Amino acid sequence: MFLKAGDGGNGCMSFRRERYLPKGGPNGGDGGDGGDVLLIAESNQSDLTDYRFRPRRKAHSGQPGKGQDRHGRNGADCILPLPLGTEVRNETTGKKIAELIEPKQKVVLLRGGRGGRGNSHFKSSANQTPRQTTPGRRGEEGSFRFVLKILADIGLVGFPNAGKSSLLHRLTRAHPKIAPYPFTTLQPQVGMISYSDTYEHLSIADIPGLVQGASENRGLGHRFLRHIERCRLLLVTLDMAGVDGRRPWEDYATLMGELRRYDSMLCQKPFVIAGNKMDLQTAIPHLETFRQTHPVTVQPISCQTGAGLCALKTALLTAVNP
Repeated sequence: MFLKAGDGGNGCMSFRRERYLPKGGPNGGDGGDGGDVLLIAESNQSDLTDYRFRPRRKAHSGQPGKGQDRHGRNGADCILPLPLGTEVRNETTGKKIAELIEPKQKVVLLRGGRGGRGNSHFKSSANQTPRQTTPGRRGEEGSFRFVLKILADIGLVGFPNAGKSSLLHRLTRAHPKIAPYPFTTLQPQVGMISYSDTYEHLSIADIPGLVQGASENRGLGHRFLRHIERCRLLLVTLDMAGVDGRRPWEDYATLMGELRRYDSMLCQKPFVIAGNKMDLQTAIPHLETFRQTHPVTVQPISCQTGAGLCALKTALLTAVNP
């Protein structure tokens, strides 16, 4: 995005000329201030599509001053509504400038230029007919990159075809694309888990499938990993049946290794492991082997039959709100 704040209006040079007052003195007004570039976090915004097709935005400039001590109108601000979880970085340096994580949060990204002063400011006993004015200052400008990172309580992570989209559909009212082939999810999908007995809600995001080498930006790479940085809990979904010839204990080690190489803080987040496809015969011996090799708690589930989903919802609520 190339953004520019409004320029300030120039000051006016004017003298009062009325009947019987041929030497009424200076009365040039000040120029108006340029508009600012404002960022506002909106909960009803879901993506950055609008900015992709309009990558240049500019605030209005201030109007110049006028005679009879009339000040110029201030320029209108350029207001940019952004979804929650948006980071704003300087395109040249890569430095993070702003982060919008609270609803209605406002950030002044660029300041508009101050308006110039009219010649009425320069009058004195020694200079009764000043002809000095000051021009308006230029508004700030720059190139920025908007990066959206999903804000959710729970992040679904796992290899392609592990059943993440099916699990999201089972736990929430979301309708992600579900198909028997890898990479059906190309964009993050967010749903809400409702608890009727406590009236609580948890947001859960289905992230595109991870592949080995994602920390080195292979596959969907960083497009996947950046979305789980702000999740409070990670729900690791494993294909416990090994339908594609995979071994769940190897998948788990690979997943945790990729997360650790991308950002060591991700492995310090609380997580819940869901062993999916327990309705298949090979899942039971695989689950026993997994428990022997990894001393972690596994929630056995089946998105096909719905078995174990109630226990998984309880475990998620307990882990998010211990």
